[in-house]
Amino acid sequence: MKNFIFALEDHSAKYKQIYERFKTLIEHGDLSANRQLPSIRQLADSLQVSRNTTLMAYDQLIAEGYIRGEARKGYFVNEIEPYLFQEEVIAIPSKQTETATIVVDFKAGAVDQTSFPLKAWRRISNSVLTLQKSFQYGDPFGEITLCKQIAAYLLQSRGVKADPNAIIIGSSTQQMLIHLGQILKEDFSSLIVEDPGYDGAKEAFLFHRFTLETLPVDETGADFSQLENRTSRLIYVTPSHQSPIGVSMSIQQRHKLIQWATKRNGYIIEDDYDSEFRYTQQPFPALTSIDAKRVIYLGNFSKSFLPGIRLSYMVLPKLLLNRYRNQFQCFESTTSLLSQLTMAKFMEEGEWYRHIKRMRLVYKRKMQCIVAELSKQFQQHISIIGEQSGLYVLVKIHQKRSEDWYIERAASYGVKVYPTSIYFIHNHSDEPIIKLGFSNLSCEEINEGVKLLKQAWF
Repeated sequence: MKNFIFALEDHSAKYKQIYERFKTLIEHGDLSANRQLPSIRQLADSLQVSRNTTLMAYDQLIAEGYIRGEARKGYFVNEIEPYLFQEEVIAIPSKQTETATIVVDFKAGAVDQTSFPLKAWRRISNSVLTLQKSFQYGDPFGEITLCKQIAAYLLQSRGVKADPNAIIIGSSTQQMLIHLGQILKEDFSSLIVEDPGYDGAKEAFLFHRFTLETLPVDETGADFSQLENRTSRLIYVTPSHQSPIGVSMSIQQRHKLIQWATKRNGYIIEDDYDSEFRYTQQPFPALTSIDAKRVIYLGNFSKSFLPGIRLSYMVLPKLLLNRYRNQFQCFESTTSLLSQLTMAKFMEEGEWYRHIKRMRLVYKRKMQCIVAELSKQFQQHISIIGEQSGLYVLVKIHQKRSEDWYIERAASYGVKVYPTSIYFIHNHSDEPIIKLGFSNLSCEEINEGVKLLKQAWF
């Protein structure tokens, strides 16, 4: 060991500080037995003190038996009995909480790894690294090349006419909601959220201390009769594939919501998180396509492409765009420049459209697989919710047991399933509802997992 650096203060003799630091490191096991220490000269140079100061510290450590000096070799740490220096140990919770080996994980936040366009993405990513721009910080609000590709995609797939300059690129929907909340709280103090609804959005709004009002949602849709009773002028919705129930907002409801926002001089935050995956008909047009002045549109590449890419986007109305840019113009981008440039090229070459077309078929087959197996195994004992779209289904179980019981029983049989209670505020279900994602499972794994759930639950 040639260097050893730590801060020394003027309040006490420096040799004592050096002695105390080494003593503590040895007692705590940070310096192991027989480890060589810096020489007198090396330590003095590292700490910018005199050699006499480090010599006095080493002499004290030798006298107390912490270290030893060996002729022509240097100084070494002695072995210390650990029981002499035991301290209270603070237990750190383990990330692995399962008591049984997980065979099938019905996680919803994953994508199909076997169908990922690895060769195309790697080829484009490598070509992006040859660009001079890749070695810069990039635009704080997102690369214009990607914004243009997103604008073209939104027009084709969602009917949204978006100015590329009105598109903001970020790392996740939740991160963008936190930034958005920073400018909205200047004019708004409360907000309506769906109940049940996306818990990540709820936490982002609570971060800014918004008062939350709720809009009840069930398998038949949102209860719009409650809307006029709310005092808020902001509302957060997932109209194309309600999270987590899975219902879609009708065109009549969409127009009613636009009228509500216009009348109140408010805004609708539209989270269009996985509209690509609708299996019974074409995706509904986005709310933003009806009235862009009153809708803040959010989309992402996490569900449709890859969660780890950390790419999301937001289309802001003109009245909010300048305020947002002024607020965050001195902040760096929250997402990777390389990911942005690669995705822009990926979309420009048509790879994105081919990927979405392919994945829609892949996930449709998996949806059919899980619905068929659940129906076969459980029959009238459950109701399946949300099988028309998305990358998961909800299973409402017609038995009076707790959600925790079903999750724990499933884990004991090697199956990991997920709660829905985290999405509810007031509008709780009378029966337990379990969330089953299937996107990163094969049909064989889905069938095996459902069979194990039948053994665990019935």
